[in-house]
Amino acid sequence: MTRIIKPFLLALLTLCTVLPMKAQTERSEIDDKYKWDLTPVYESDDVWEQKLEDFKTEMRKVSEFKDKLGNSASDLLAYLTFSDKLMKEGYRLYIYASLKSDMDLREMDNLARTKKIREVFISFGQLASFVSPELAAIPDETIQKFLKEEPKLGIHRMDLEDISRMKMHTLSDLEEALMAKTGMITGTAGSAYNVFSNAEMPWENMTLSNGEEIELNRTEFSVIRAAADRADRQNATKVYWDNYLKFEGTYGELLNGNVKVDVFSAKARNYESSLEAALKPNNIPVEVYHSLVENVNKNLPTFHRYLKLKQRMLGVDTLRYSDIYAPTVKGVELKYTYDEAQELILKAFKPLGKEYVNVVEQAFDNRWIDVYPNTGKRSGAYSNGAAYDVHPYILLNYTDSYNEVSTLAHELGHTMHSYYSNKTQPFATANYATFVAEVASTFNEVLLNDMMQKKLKDDDLKLSLLMSMLDGFKGTLFRQTQFAEFELKIHEMAEQGVPLTGQQLTELYGDICRKYYGHDKNVCKVEDNIGIEWAAIPHFYMGFYVYQYSTSFVASQALASKVLAGEKGAKEKYMEFISAGGSDFPIEILKNAGVDMTTSEPFEQAIAAMNDLMDQIEMILDKQ
Repeated sequence: MTRIIKPFLLALLTLCTVLPMKAQTERSEIDDKYKWDLTPVYESDDVWEQKLEDFKTEMRKVSEFKDKLGNSASDLLAYLTFSDKLMKEGYRLYIYASLKSDMDLREMDNLARTKKIREVFISFGQLASFVSPELAAIPDETIQKFLKEEPKLGIHRMDLEDISRMKMHTLSDLEEALMAKTGMITGTAGSAYNVFSNAEMPWENMTLSNGEEIELNRTEFSVIRAAADRADRQNATKVYWDNYLKFEGTYGELLNGNVKVDVFSAKARNYESSLEAALKPNNIPVEVYHSLVENVNKNLPTFHRYLKLKQRMLGVDTLRYSDIYAPTVKGVELKYTYDEAQELILKAFKPLGKEYVNVVEQAFDNRWIDVYPNTGKRSGAYSNGAAYDVHPYILLNYTDSYNEVSTLAHELGHTMHSYYSNKTQPFATANYATFVAEVASTFNEVLLNDMMQKKLKDDDLKLSLLMSMLDGFKGTLFRQTQFAEFELKIHEMAEQGVPLTGQQLTELYGDICRKYYGHDKNVCKVEDNIGIEWAAIPHFYMGFYVYQYSTSFVASQALASKVLAGEKGAKEKYMEFISAGGSDFPIEILKNAGVDMTTSEPFEQAIAAMNDLMDQIEMILDKQ
């Protein structure tokens, strides 16, 4: 339904995993084969500018459909055909602008393009504000009559039938126009956060135990927190997060502003809560969110078992939060060049068949991937596949660690999901819901880890890999649910009229973090300044996105186990899943693939898999 009702919103087009950015190389120094080729999108900036002008002219024609949508099946089809064609071009315009900007955030011309297209979409939202109420006013029996009269409306069936379910959240013409105009300001907090945290925040210097002085930016902190030297880890944890605390008030106001937008929008559209407003459009019961948080809290003893195992392997009397990224197997570090990473991934993906592997090879060979970090480049990693008639694009900041190999596999999951959905579905149903957006990505990580587990023979290498796999459970299932619990509570506070300050956010986050890590049970001591970690999480500006990492992780574990076990029809069902796009509600698409996320069974299977990994580690440790 979102494609019909809110075609101007592009906030969730980018699927991202936030990682540190290494900013030491100029882009001009990197070989072109490791950089995006954007010419399949548009041949040049000049072409983009012309296409933007054409789009602005075309979008004004939407007014021609006013008061006609319910007249006949042919009139409704005419609007939907117009909307699809317009949005296909609009997505393309947005992707070109955003990719160009992410190459170097310092380039103001590139940044200006993204602002231009966002403002154009906001303008279109105002012009098309009549669409939602007009569609909602069409009687259900009339919609069914139109569907019978005009077979070409079939590709829009789910969206059209869904209109009735969402009528109570559809406003009048005037109200929809006002809501559209709010788009000019609602993204301000997120944009300000992105600029400040990625480009303008100052960093403190730190002296390492070897006497070297460094600037402790994101990249350096990610390296040092995973270093073998414990004193350096602890010192870095203090310096890095103390620096964030200096800006606690600023970050607090930014997140408070973002949460207020969510609360306002939910209330304006007659939702009972911000959570319902985020989940209901995709027909996700709020119970799924609450169940995830409850199940994770119920299984914190399993997480604590992992932490105690890490303590045992590190050989420390007291495990601290500053230890959780430390290498657990001394002298062992899995490192792979980008070329080696490609070979590993192609081998790992073989269970999905030759065609799947061939498409991945195209991604490697045809510059779908921007591989290495460069000065000014956006941090992290993501895949963007919203350009329907063009292949998806992947952003990386590759630095040779095994985690980077896993990240590449992860983003290729997004890419393949987009590729097959775009290839199989018409534009109207190609865009899949965010609830399933992380399934294919984490599925690929499972395939990679399974292949690596069979490949490695040395016990220490196996231990390192198994702990890396456990770290995946920690980072995706438990950590993302920890984020989800925090995000839910701050929205509930705002809905109750409690003003959110940086200090309150830090206290709340610290309390939740201490609960998850068993601070009061002496499982893992959480340093005092860790409470400010919320300020470094950009996903809190994405409206209840993070929980889907956890639910997707659970679903992918179940799907991958079926494929790897050679279960009859499992591979075919998985390929149908990544080809389904948005042709059905996400819960139903997963059910068709063999996973029911409305039950606790997939979660219980994931916890069992985690305990099995820990059993394997303990067997090796006991043998040693």
